[in-house]
Amino acid sequence: MKVGVVLNPIAGGGRLKRHWPEVAASLKTHFGDFELRETQAEGDAERLALDLAASGFDLVIAAGGDGTASEVADGLLQAFDESGRITELGLLPCGTGIDFARGLGLPKEVDAVLKRIAEAKARKVDAGRICYIDDHGALASRHFINIASLGLSGATDRAVNADKRKGKMSAKALFLWRTVVEVIRYRFQDVRITVDDGAPVEARMALVAVANGKFFGGGMMIAPDAELADGQFDIVILRAAGKLKLIWDIRLLYGGRHRNHPAITILRGRKVVVEPLGDVEKNGALVDIDGESPGRIPATFEILPGALALRY
Repeated sequence: MKVGVVLNPIAGGGRLKRHWPEVAASLKTHFGDFELRETQAEGDAERLALDLAASGFDLVIAAGGDGTASEVADGLLQAFDESGRITELGLLPCGTGIDFARGLGLPKEVDAVLKRIAEAKARKVDAGRICYIDDHGALASRHFINIASLGLSGATDRAVNADKRKGKMSAKALFLWRTVVEVIRYRFQDVRITVDDGAPVEARMALVAVANGKFFGGGMMIAPDAELADGQFDIVILRAAGKLKLIWDIRLLYGGRHRNHPAITILRGRKVVVEPLGDVEKNGALVDIDGESPGRIPATFEILPGALALRY
C-alpha cells in the first residue's frame, strides 16, 4: 500500500509538527514507508491530495483540522472524477475544529488513531458538493465531507480564523465565545430554502446547516440524527429570535437537545437550494464549508452517495 500524509504544520498551534519525530515513528510502525507533503497556504491540501491520488497512492491521511480534512477529501474526489480510481482517506485530527473526527469517534492519541486506520477496512460514506458565490463575485464549487451551512456560522468562521488565540485555547471555548459575539453583531437575513422538489420555505434565519455529519462549531451537535451513509442531508433551519434567547439556547446545540425547539425546523433531502430574498446584498448570507468561509449565497448543495472511501 502506498501511503501519503498531507500535514498542515500550523494546525492546533503546530502540535503535530512539534512532535513530528514521534508521529513519524508511529506512521512507520503501522504503515511502513510513507510520503509526507506539507501545506504552506490555504488550498494546498486539495492540490497535494489530488497529486498523490493521481500518482497512484492508495491511502492519503489528512493530518490537521476539519479544513485540512475537507480539502484533502476534495482533492481525492476530484481525482476520482478525473480517473475513476479510488484513493482512501484517513484522518489524523489536530486543529481548532475536529468536528468530523469527533463524529467518527476517533481516539485522541496519535498512535491509537493510526493503529485504528491501519487495521480498518475502508467504508463508503457520502460527501457533498456546494456551488456558491466566492468573495470575488464568481461562481465557485467544491466538495465537503461534514457540514456546509450559512448565516451566523459563516460569520463565526471568519471571526475564529482571524482570532489570534486560535490554536492557543480550546476549540469549544473559542467557537462559543466568537459565536456569542457574532450573535450580538449579526443581522438576521431573509432566505428561500428549497429541498428536492418540495415547496420552498421562506425564513428570516440565523443559521441553515446542510449536514452530512453531526457536529460543527467546536462540538455543537447541530444534526443529531445525521448519518454519513444514508444518501441524504439533514437540513437544520434556525429561525431568527431574540438575541439574548438565542445566546441562551445555543447551549442546547452541544447536547443535540434542540430537535423540538420552536425556532428549529429539520428537513431531509438530497438537494438544497438557498437563495437570498429581496435585496441580494443585504441577504447574501456568508457560507461555511467544513469550518472555512470562502463566499456567500445563493448556493446549491448536492449529496454524493457513497462517493468517499473512508478508513476509520
